Parts: sequence; structure tokens; C-alpha cells
Amino acid sequence: MLAPDLESLVVTAAQMQAIETQIFEQGMPVAALMEKAAGLISRHIQVNYPQEQFPTVGLIVGPGHNGGDALVVARDLYFQGYEVLLYRPISKLKPLTKQHFKYARFLGIICTPNVEEILACDVIIDGLFGFGLEREITGDLAILINHINGAEKPVVSIDIPSGLHTDTGEVLGVAIQATESLCLGLWKQVYGQDAAIAYLGQCSRLDFGIPLPVLRAEFEDTKTVRRMTSAIACEYLPLERSPLTYKYKQGHLLLIGGSQIYAGSVLLAGLGARATGMGMLTIALPKSLKAMVVAQIPEALVIGCPENADGVMTRLPTLDFSRYQAIACGCGLTLEGATNILPDLVPRETPLILDADALNWLAEDDLEMIQHRNAPTILTPHFGEFRRLFADQIPMSGDRLSITQKAAKLSKTITLLKGAKTIISRPNSQTYCITESTPALARGGSGDVLLGLIGGLLAQNTDEPLEVTATAAWWHAQAGILAAAEHTVAGVDGVTLAKTLTQVLKQIS
Repeated sequence: MLAPDLESLVVTAAQMQAIETQIFEQGMPVAALMEKAAGLISRHIQVNYPQEQFPTVGLIVGPGHNGGDALVVARDLYFQGYEVLLYRPISKLKPLTKQHFKYARFLGIICTPNVEEILACDVIIDGLFGFGLEREITGDLAILINHINGAEKPVVSIDIPSGLHTDTGEVLGVAIQATESLCLGLWKQVYGQDAAIAYLGQCSRLDFGIPLPVLRAEFEDTKTVRRMTSAIACEYLPLERSPLTYKYKQGHLLLIGGSQIYAGSVLLAGLGARATGMGMLTIALPKSLKAMVVAQIPEALVIGCPENADGVMTRLPTLDFSRYQAIACGCGLTLEGATNILPDLVPRETPLILDADALNWLAEDDLEMIQHRNAPTILTPHFGEFRRLFADQIPMSGDRLSITQKAAKLSKTITLLKGAKTIISRPNSQTYCITESTPALARGGSGDVLLGLIGGLLAQNTDEPLEVTATAAWWHAQAGILAAAEHTVAGVDGVTLAKTLTQVLKQIS
């Protein structure tokens, strides 16, 4: 395993526990690591919640090391001039946490029995439970969390909001709705789960320093989950070219889609593909749509295909598939069109991306059609399409990360499950999460642009389809964020989204 990008590595609760155990076994005192982590939290509080504007800080102290972190933060903020107040809802404390509590009381830091005093503070710090919580929160603790959530005060959670399952993002009865979550050490899987979005708030990772030998001992590279970052994406984005290149060396994508009822879908996919800068783009669509697409993408080779009276493609003309490095299919095709096209297309030994009606056709047919392909296959469903594809074989009650991994293994594909936190996985469980996005992408046409993006990048790099697909999804999300900032979060149309893609490249190049 090479030196990992710690900003991208994502761990389960068990993995994080194993990492910390190894650190302690090698001689790092638990108390020293707690001091280091708490120091980072304290500095974050001082920068983002300055004492002049937020003079009072209330800290919820749990029984374990999360509570110990909170107590060290309390002591540090006390020395910086904040008015600090503690609230301890559980009487029994772990030994180290108990020592820190004893010292806080020695310093004169008040521990109030009245939760209303905590709720009146300018900032509340959640140090109730850290990672690894498994049991449901009930009774007085549930009432406490509901009071905190109703206080309308900034709430900063240490590591993860108390009440969330570290791996799945599931709410264990009730959970803190944090304004900010300060993830300690490495990103936990909860930060890549849609179920946790309403509770995480603004997310930051505080790096307390994890030795590389510990990471090497814990992870096999092929089984890692990673958070997609700009550093990783830059390795696969079209930022540089050899001065000696030419169009036939920059990839050739065949894009298939369109129908009279969904006339714009294939155009939006073409605009997404165009943004990748691939050398050649061929678009196969019903012949009645040819003039529209040629007018918008004049550099494309546009093939008008036979269609029926409803404007649905009936077949592909004879094509030399060896000319194409990738095929993207499904946008606006209709289920009837997919039925006419896909049986001939799937056996081709060319990397294939399937979306929309191509997925609906696959759900009605048989996954075995793609399980034995001799070239990479990429599926790009939203959750409804995902359910139709896999509900008979995979329980849909699992978290999105694990069900995507199961689907990729079952179908022997790279599976991309769209969502606020898009998940991309390959059959060996190597997975990427897109943790930054915007609800502005929840609009028709957004997925068509993504299909074109994946196809255009894949045509230029067929050797690393997982990374290429994850890069396309990251790029798509970043364009959505940028477009929403410039226009409106109420929804970014597909044309605006496609135009914004090149602006993202300018920002990071």
C-alpha cells in the first residue's frame, strides 16, 4: 500500500478502533492522544466561535473517551477566557474521563444539574457518544437530545453526532442535529451516507496524526473505501495533454439514446461528453432528432437511426464497434428502444455505460446478460432504478454503501448509486463516495449530463474505469455546486450544468 491520502480514506468503526488500538500498543498514551485531539477541537472552536461573540460554551460530557475529549476542550477554552459549563447526564465515567472531570472541577469549571443552563449557552459541544455506538438512545438521554435539537443554538459534535451509527448513518432512536461535525483522525463511513445528512451539518476532519505503518497494517488497498477528493480527481481529469497528441488518441465515444418524447436527453449527454475534451464523439439517435443535435454539437458525428411512428429507435445501423473506446447508452431511449438496441449491444467487447431506460430494460430482462461481458460495464441507477434491478436479490434495508458494494459484486459491474452522497463500487468492494453535492442537481437532465461525462472520460482512459467513473461523478457534483452558487439552489438545468463543467476545470488547474 502506497502512502494514502488521509483526506480520502474512509473507515468503519471497527477499523478505526483497530487503528487506535495499534497506536496505543506501540506506546502512544491514551491521554496524550486525547490531549492532541482535544487541542485541535479547541482551536477550531476558538477560530470559528470567537470568545467575543460566543462567550459561553456548554459541553455535554459522556461517559467514555468522547466525554474525555469534551472535558479537555472545556479546560482549554476555560483558560482562553470562555465561560464554560458542563452537563453530565451519565454518572459513571471511564477512568481517564473521570480524571479529567475531577481536574475540571478543581479548576472551578461548573457542572450544572440543570440542562436549561446548557441550552442557554452560545455554543453547545456534543461530547456524549463517539464512534461505535450500537444501541438505541432512549429515556432521559433521548429527551436531552431532543432539547438540544430544539435549542436553536450552534451545536458542534465531537467525531460524529451522538446517536448516529458510525457505519450506516442510521439514527439509533434519536440523534444530535449538529451544526458542525468534527471528525477525528479519519473519515468514518457515516460521512458518506445519505441517512446522516440531516444530522452532520458542516463537516471537517481533524488530523491528529496516524502513523503510516499502522495504516499499512490495517488496510488492503483493494478493499478500501475512499472519499473522492480534488487531489484524486486531478489524476483523471482532462487537465493536461501531450503537445504531440491528436484526436484519434484522445478517445472516441459512441453515445446512443433519444426518442421523440425525450428529445433533449441525448443532447444533454452529448454536452456532458463534449466537456471532457475527448477526441471524437459519435451520437446514434432517431433520425428525426439529427438536425437538432447537429445544430448544438456540430463537431459530433451524428448517425440518424431508423425509428417507428412514435419516434422510438428500432435498430442500430451496421457499425464498426472497434472504432469506439467506450459506449454510453440509455438516455431518453424509452424501454421499447432499449429492447430494440441492447440485445445486440451488450455482447460487444467495448466498455459500456448503461443509464435510464437501458437499466429499466436490464431489470426486466436478466442481470446475467452483463455478468459475463469481457469489457467493463458501468451501471448508473438512481435508487428507484437500483431497486428494480436488485431488490429480488439484495435487501434494500441496508445502508447505501453496503448495498452498492453488494450490487457491484452480484452484477460484476462498476455500480454507481446516485444520491446526495453518490456511491461508486466495483465487484471487489473497492468503493468511492462523493460526499459533496447540492440539491440543485435534483432536476431532470442532470443524470444525462453525468452519463456523457462518464463516457467521455472513459473513452480516454479505459484502464481505470472505477476511478474514471468516480471522477466524473465528483466533477458533476462540483459543477452543480458552482452552478447553484451562481444561479439558484432551486435547481440547475442540464444546459447550465454542462456549461459549468469547464469552469470547474479552470478553478482547479
